[in-house]
Amino acid sequence: MASNKKYWKSVEELKDSSIVETLSKNEFVEEIPTDQFLGDKETLENSSTSRRDFLKYVGFTTAAASLAACEGPVRKSIPYVVKPDDVTLGVADWYATSMADGYDFANVLVKTREGRPIQIMPNKEANGTTSARVQASVLSLYDEKLRLKEPTKGGKAISWADADKEIKAKLNGLKEAGKPVVLLTGTMASPSTNMIIEGFIVANPNVKHVVYDAISESGAVEAMLAMYGKRALPNYHLDKAKTIVSFGADFLGDFHGGFEKQYIAGRKPETGKMSYHVQFESNMSLTGANSDKRVVVKPSDQVFALLNLYNAITGDSVSSKSTSADAEVKKMAIELKKAGSKGVVLTGLNDVNAQLIALAINKALNSEIIDTKNTLNIRQGNDVEVAQLVSDMKAGKIAGLISYNVDPIYSLSNSSDFVDGLKKLELSVALSTENNETVNASNFALPTPHFLESWGDTQFDEVTYGLMQPTIQPLFNTRQVQDALLNWSGYTTKYYDYLKSFATSNDLVGGSWNTALHNGFSIGSVAETEVKESTVVISTVAAALASSAKKASGFELNLYAKTGLGDGKQANNPWLQEFPDPITRASWDNYLTMSIADAKELGFENPVKDNGAIDGDYAKVTVNGVSVTVPVMIQPGQAKGSVGLAVGFGKTFGLKEEMQVGVNAYPLYANGNNIQYGVTIEKVSGTHKFACTQVQKTIAGRHDILKVASLKEYNSSADPKHTWNKPSMVSYDHNEVEANTIDLWDEHNREVGHHFNLSIDLTSCTGCGACVVACHAENNVPVVGKKEVRVGRDMHWLRIDRYYSSEVETREEAKAMGLSGGDLYEVLETEAENPEVTFQPMMCQHCNHAPCETVCPVAATSHGRQGQNQMAYNRCVGTRYCANNCPYRVRRFNWFNYSNNNEFDFNMNNEYGKMVLNPDVVVRSRGVMEKCSMCIQMTQATILKAKKEGRAVNTDEFETACSSACTTGAMVFGDINNEKDQVTALIEDKRAYGVLDYLQTKPNVIYQVKVKNTNEA
Repeated sequence: MASNKKYWKSVEELKDSSIVETLSKNEFVEEIPTDQFLGDKETLENSSTSRRDFLKYVGFTTAAASLAACEGPVRKSIPYVVKPDDVTLGVADWYATSMADGYDFANVLVKTREGRPIQIMPNKEANGTTSARVQASVLSLYDEKLRLKEPTKGGKAISWADADKEIKAKLNGLKEAGKPVVLLTGTMASPSTNMIIEGFIVANPNVKHVVYDAISESGAVEAMLAMYGKRALPNYHLDKAKTIVSFGADFLGDFHGGFEKQYIAGRKPETGKMSYHVQFESNMSLTGANSDKRVVVKPSDQVFALLNLYNAITGDSVSSKSTSADAEVKKMAIELKKAGSKGVVLTGLNDVNAQLIALAINKALNSEIIDTKNTLNIRQGNDVEVAQLVSDMKAGKIAGLISYNVDPIYSLSNSSDFVDGLKKLELSVALSTENNETVNASNFALPTPHFLESWGDTQFDEVTYGLMQPTIQPLFNTRQVQDALLNWSGYTTKYYDYLKSFATSNDLVGGSWNTALHNGFSIGSVAETEVKESTVVISTVAAALASSAKKASGFELNLYAKTGLGDGKQANNPWLQEFPDPITRASWDNYLTMSIADAKELGFENPVKDNGAIDGDYAKVTVNGVSVTVPVMIQPGQAKGSVGLAVGFGKTFGLKEEMQVGVNAYPLYANGNNIQYGVTIEKVSGTHKFACTQVQKTIAGRHDILKVASLKEYNSSADPKHTWNKPSMVSYDHNEVEANTIDLWDEHNREVGHHFNLSIDLTSCTGCGACVVACHAENNVPVVGKKEVRVGRDMHWLRIDRYYSSEVETREEAKAMGLSGGDLYEVLETEAENPEVTFQPMMCQHCNHAPCETVCPVAATSHGRQGQNQMAYNRCVGTRYCANNCPYRVRRFNWFNYSNNNEFDFNMNNEYGKMVLNPDVVVRSRGVMEKCSMCIQMTQATILKAKKEGRAVNTDEFETACSSACTTGAMVFGDINNEKDQVTALIEDKRAYGVLDYLQTKPNVIYQVKVKNTNEA
């Protein structure tokens, strides 16, 4: 299977492009601007980093920050590993807590140094997972630009006591007058907070609680309510699935919070079985990219395909019509029937009728994969109630509004109506961690702490009760929303005491508060409440669903959340803005994704410049009379007649100028529906400059860096070296031998001590990018900004390459037909209409025969006895010979000082942002090379800990930031000199191979061949 593939990163590589050829030979597309920092004696003397500067980089000098650090851990908090009497300088403490910001929910571990949280990892004992956004949320804690610092009224500072006095007096007046007040929050998923809100409503019967999610899944919870009498999201046990069929549900992204861990658990080729996953979708999503088969179909046809699948499985004949995907639908009906209870159908259409059809199919299959008992509580927004609220506010029927951590002025499609209604209120109070447009428009602006400064509880599903504990003293004059509501309800109880009493009295902590706080969670059981299934008339539901889809006209728009930015809550987070999108590889932007055919017809292009930068044309997109102008990105795999656009961008209020990027797509998000019909697209003037890395690091014709096999090949072949995992061969002494058996040097004895290896399973890697942000956090990797990324100067130590693939036979057949040049490209365009996708994490390979080490004139890069390729930064003079000699393109050059430099005003340029820096890792200065160190500071800390405790290092105790953050277990790190370490077996596995092994680099990073279930007989 692998031998028939041609891999390519962009459509440009399918052309005979001179630009791509140039880029493949040029690692650094621009010369070093030596005149900018070597021009005179003064600047030359200032170019080095002194010890005092280093201590300043990793320290913090503001009064609030110093106070927070000096006071150490928050009283009553319990570290995850051990409970210390005091902070031990230079030693990290870990705390178990939960994240719940209204969009992202996770059970996590937080690493603190001297009272400063510096990194977040999944709490795997609680089955916790982290995304790129969860990993980056630690940096949002230190956002001194956007965070609210003190309570204000009308823009002027006010004390908490005075604010409470005035707000309570106003609430009492409105209660006595019987005037309605609304408490508007996002999804809390907090049992104790729900109880406090209920108490607040009892004390103020004129108050109504409305839940608003910027990105809605109201259709799914309403469908569950209609069919099962429970307003929650269904859960999915994808690890047990045999056949998975999804209609636009990005369940490896943000659909229902994501199910990547469960999904990959059911796709382990070594078991001999893998789930068979087919994705029907219009946008190329993370889930579609990982599917076994992807069927390109525009949104309206997804509706009819879903209805046709229902008919095929149940034998009914509900209202529908034929589609281009019907042949695949029939095949999937057969597969699902064959799978029976091990089959499942999901849909990402935020339409109650579409969700009801999916539930009905699963009921017909008697699916055990969908769980309607242990449901999810992470999306509780109610679109109908939110729409009614805006209507009532505009009509002057609402007297007061108390909002918490929501920004409807930014994220509502009809935000102008909300603004008009806000002006008519007698009382407007905004409690928020960060400043935003809604906070600014409210009379009272009350700061609340970041989740890392807060107490709380969570219940993401019915059985897992999580606790939230502060890991740092509050940086600003904040107060939790729970304390505010308790105060306004007439109670004197503090929230911490309320929380502890609530959790213990309701037996939610399993008997011990301290144990649950230490662990961060407690596991219970699903309440034995009788589920009252309602009778839903499917024919009526189907008719309503088909009716809406039949009205589809013009282009169809799929609004989605990017893996990096989500709903936009963390739009001021530079780690997330610079995070390359897994599919397009673009950062610092959103854009209109369009098919190759539609782009050609409408005249849109993405020309590639000779420095690797990509440009784009602008399109005016109009939906329901609302227009936005957005750049176009031509996307292989986009359904013809459909376009995609990410929400969460285009924020301007309160953000740093560098962060004010992209276009706000929420005005097009009418009625909370992620699919919009009747879209018109018009090309307008202007050229957009993308920051996109997809062409900058080409593979230079080396198509053997990826290896893919089918499950049938994997199971049937006893000799993979001669079939799907062929090693590279060379001629030696007139014989063909394996390339990696020939050596230019005598081998060192590496059997003494530790020898580290990293195994990366391409089957388990979904491309989510959590590892990329974790690497940034652990290793103080700088953010360089859009302009620098555009010209190939990104500093990511770890990147995830995305490759499309097409069959070589198509090219050969075309050439056999005498086609070349443009005609050949026309043929190959069909390959780009729906290419297969493979993700490959790529970092320094820590080669035992490293090409970089042999060419460094000053021995700045050398090999350690433990297998790591090391950098001595103070020796490096920046010749860049090492980067030019690296076949993996993984070394980065510091073109500028990224710290204490107003040109790069990100987290390393202010005293609060520097609090996130890891003091175990130096902040590099300009003019030196840097790259993955295989987290040498972490491996040495593990060795020192074992030595201090008088023991050997435990099995699988070694870890790196990327392997710790990996939700699916695709990355496994360890010591191959310990035969019990998991990685030792993996490097000998029949799927193991080294990238470019014929170059004799002998890397310490080993990849596992990607296996796909092609469902062959």
